[in-house]
Amino acid sequence: MSPALSTLGGRRSSQPVRVAVAGLGFGETVHLPALRSGLLTEPVALWHPRAERLEQACHRAELPGHTDFDALLGDPQIEAVVIATPPGPRFDMARRALLAGKHLLLEKPVALEAAQIEELQRLALRQRCCVAVDFEYRAVPLFQQMAALIAEGVLGDPWLVKLDWLMSSRADGQRPWTWYSQVEQGGGVLGALGTHAFDTLHWLVGPTRSLRAQLSTAITERPLPGPGEGRAAVDAEDIALLQMVLGTASGVRTPAQVTLASVTRQGRGYWIELYGSEATLVLGSSNQSDYVHGFQLWMARPGEALRPLPADPSLAFARTWEDGRVAPVQRIQQWWAEAIREGRPMLPGLAEAVASQRCCDWARQGTSGEASLALDP
Repeated sequence: MSPALSTLGGRRSSQPVRVAVAGLGFGETVHLPALRSGLLTEPVALWHPRAERLEQACHRAELPGHTDFDALLGDPQIEAVVIATPPGPRFDMARRALLAGKHLLLEKPVALEAAQIEELQRLALRQRCCVAVDFEYRAVPLFQQMAALIAEGVLGDPWLVKLDWLMSSRADGQRPWTWYSQVEQGGGVLGALGTHAFDTLHWLVGPTRSLRAQLSTAITERPLPGPGEGRAAVDAEDIALLQMVLGTASGVRTPAQVTLASVTRQGRGYWIELYGSEATLVLGSSNQSDYVHGFQLWMARPGEALRPLPADPSLAFARTWEDGRVAPVQRIQQWWAEAIREGRPMLPGLAEAVASQRCCDWARQGTSGEASLALDP
């Protein structure tokens, strides 16, 4: 795409968007190097509530820092903010940033319920702020290649979708208790994996028309951080089984089966299978430590065996990092900066986040871990 331009006071600008990063986990390890590499983004400040942690990060990054979020928002030189905190405070921070007129790139889950994201939508429109959501699988080359094949009609009518995402990241029962262990703080496999899975299904096939969920927690308590601190209960799900119906633009209703887990020792990673009237498409990787390196795409016509498809070079990243997460995040940031400078809506943005979060909300409704919902007959 061409360099992003916007009209500011009658003048066109292609200056990098000056961005602050709030949150120093994923924010420091992934967003910061991605921002530094972008032609249209420039990191200019960091935020963290703990002064000691902030000071270390600022020293490494050679950037100024803030422990007072309102002070950061009051800096007129900061145009935009990446909010990569844990989910709990994210909605309030995003609301305050929008009120201050800052463009936003939000990690997911954006908020703890869809109604909060809808509130952010309305506020962003009033404030004329551009908001991106880091659904970075939309920026991974082989996912984009699969989406292009579907858009070209290669699949035909989608008859069945199966998505298995079986990870072992929390299979160790001695991994300490954190916010991830609490539903009310945005923890659980729905927020971590489900938000991405739902968005991918909506992008590739169509919106959710019905959903039935069975949630469970395999590891029900974890040690508190620090020696001799005891153990605490876990109420966030680490396994989610979902039966869904997706609606396509042509009116086809497609059943989808989704299995998500963060406690599957030797789990097989990420695999999505699409079975259609004209072809089968399979995309997957068993590499649990990197969601860019290791993916392969296969296709088969009726009567054929699955065959690997060569990667489309036009979709390749201009640069990759040892940490495979940086490249797709950098691509999302590039789209965001272009949208800011061109004064247009961002995709993926808050509308996509609402659709994804609604599925998380529906999955958690009901009792005894079971929930079901149908949007229409």
